[in-house]
Amino acid sequence: MASPTSLLKRLLLGRPFRSDRLQHTLLPKRIALPIFASDALSSVAYAPGEILLTLSVAGAAAYAYSPWVALAVVVVMLTVVASYRQNVHAYPSGGGDYEVATVNLGPKAGLGVASALLVDYVLTVAVSISSGVDSLGDAIPLIGQHKVITAVVLIAVLAALNLRGLKESGLLFAIPTYLFMFSIVGLVGWGLFRILVLGQDLKASSAGLTILPEHGMSVATSFAFAFLLVRAFSSGCAALTGVEAISNGVPAFKAPKSKNAATTLLLLGTISIAMMLGIVALSLMTGLQYVESPKDQIVGATANYKQPTVIAQLAEVVFNHFPPGFYLVIAVTALILVLAANTAFNGFPVLGSILAQDRYLPRQLHTRGDRLAFSNGIMFLAAFAAVLVVAFQAQTTRLIQLYIVGVFVSFTLSQIGMLRHWNRLLRTERDPVARRRMNRSKAINGFGAVMTGFVLILVLLTKFTHGAWISLAAMAVIYAVMLAIRKHYDTVARELVPSEERPVLPARNHAVVLVSKVHLPTMRALAYAKATRPDTLTALTVNVDTADTRAIQAEWDRRGISVPLTVVDSPYREISRPIIDYVKSLRRESPRDVVTVFIPEYVVGRWWEHLLHNQSALRIKGRLLYESGVMVVSVPWQLDSTSATNLDRLDRSLARTPARGPRPGEDGYVKTHD
Repeated sequence: MASPTSLLKRLLLGRPFRSDRLQHTLLPKRIALPIFASDALSSVAYAPGEILLTLSVAGAAAYAYSPWVALAVVVVMLTVVASYRQNVHAYPSGGGDYEVATVNLGPKAGLGVASALLVDYVLTVAVSISSGVDSLGDAIPLIGQHKVITAVVLIAVLAALNLRGLKESGLLFAIPTYLFMFSIVGLVGWGLFRILVLGQDLKASSAGLTILPEHGMSVATSFAFAFLLVRAFSSGCAALTGVEAISNGVPAFKAPKSKNAATTLLLLGTISIAMMLGIVALSLMTGLQYVESPKDQIVGATANYKQPTVIAQLAEVVFNHFPPGFYLVIAVTALILVLAANTAFNGFPVLGSILAQDRYLPRQLHTRGDRLAFSNGIMFLAAFAAVLVVAFQAQTTRLIQLYIVGVFVSFTLSQIGMLRHWNRLLRTERDPVARRRMNRSKAINGFGAVMTGFVLILVLLTKFTHGAWISLAAMAVIYAVMLAIRKHYDTVARELVPSEERPVLPARNHAVVLVSKVHLPTMRALAYAKATRPDTLTALTVNVDTADTRAIQAEWDRRGISVPLTVVDSPYREISRPIIDYVKSLRRESPRDVVTVFIPEYVVGRWWEHLLHNQSALRIKGRLLYESGVMVVSVPWQLDSTSATNLDRLDRSLARTPARGPRPGEDGYVKTHD
């Protein structure tokens, strides 16, 4: 019978997959689109709102500029999509921006991109979940009152779903994502049909509100308003987040991988642009108003005024005679915002695995779990995102200020790297057709580098004091941590390289058996120590209690054990220190000798029994491992709780676990997964 922990794990994750089933987890385009594009598609739900919210600072008249701001965002999105289509053909291995920057600009640039992407993935989860909770709060007041708890629970649910495997989670997310696309297209299409064809005068619930500019700002103040337009543009560029996920996830596609990834990118860009422009146009036609500070900008608004989201306002006016349509749009919008975090749950673990393989992150992140997902990376991401949600109280407006800095750092460095990639190939390519194709790709990536670099500068100028500095600081910290990890692994590797000299054998081996009582574990340890044929053999006990020590000596003599029993005093009732001092004294007398310490240990079969046994043995072992020239041998004694049933359960568990041998250069032990 399986343990409760094993049953719970199987219930949450399902049965483990064999390593040779990895090919069966690859994705067709129809499943890859909702998996990798849910983040970019969900941006449609809040990017138009961010444009309107920023423009509201100058008053209601500034909303007339929203289509032009949206068109500028569309130009950047088209550029980025076209640029990344070049990336996935040139670098299909899944390294994405990190690989492009590392290969073409050097390891430091690659590490800068990696730190930016890691920050962006964590923020993607935090922003998407928080935004989804906001939308759910519009329909369910209880959720609005407990946003933080709801957000953390949703992060945990997403992590559990992703631990079940990429393809399985994709099947779960495909229906809501396609339903969201259908709902938004239906909302925009029906709204425009009612206005343009039927001639109906649709007005959003906020159309009649009086909006005041902030701090006396207005459209008339040219310089300040120009800066505001730039801010609105940089906020709208949140719609571009998630585009890079496809280039990082090319290995997850079915063959032909690059072609399928490029097609998915094109579909993503086309759908996102159409939905975003439709929402902005419909917002303008219905007079929708969405402000940054409702209680300060809306005349007559109280402190408790709850401002509906842009999607909620449009759904309310477009489906004013069809309530099910309104609730469908609200439900799927909230759902897609939550599921948008899934893009990060697919991108972060893959990038973490690549960085771990390059020794910039802990090796555990390179290990696949039972369901062939990078389980440790998934759990790391969930933990970091939950901390961020709690720290910012799940407030989307505060989190989104941190959001797009990282992604545009990676965009820009990646496009610069692609320019160097094409220049390198053009130096050796002589075929005119191939050169024309490369020059066309180079022109696309060059334009992309200019556009994304320009947006990055604007984002830094307009959002630095609003929270973007936090993202930059986090990127710097992660960059430094990854360098430190790489330095550690390099140092360890250098220390472990065998020298050309033949190892010098120790002159003698002194065996020391630790004795706490005269019982079966001690007798087994003595027998095993004798079997190793040491030069000297000593049984060692620590005198903490005089009566107990005398009882041990009496039993030792009564049994006629031939090995001498050495007693060391411990006036301060310590156990570890006297043993360490004794072992050190043997080493001082003969530095070329080796000391082997045999530690009898109980083996128990129940989890709670571990709390009752072997604590002293663990402490002693931990101290001895730091002593040069000292070998530590654990001699196990199995108690009755390690019954045949328990052993059979362990054997079945190990049999279900896919074998994972160490890669070259890794430690030669079995890694823990999940």
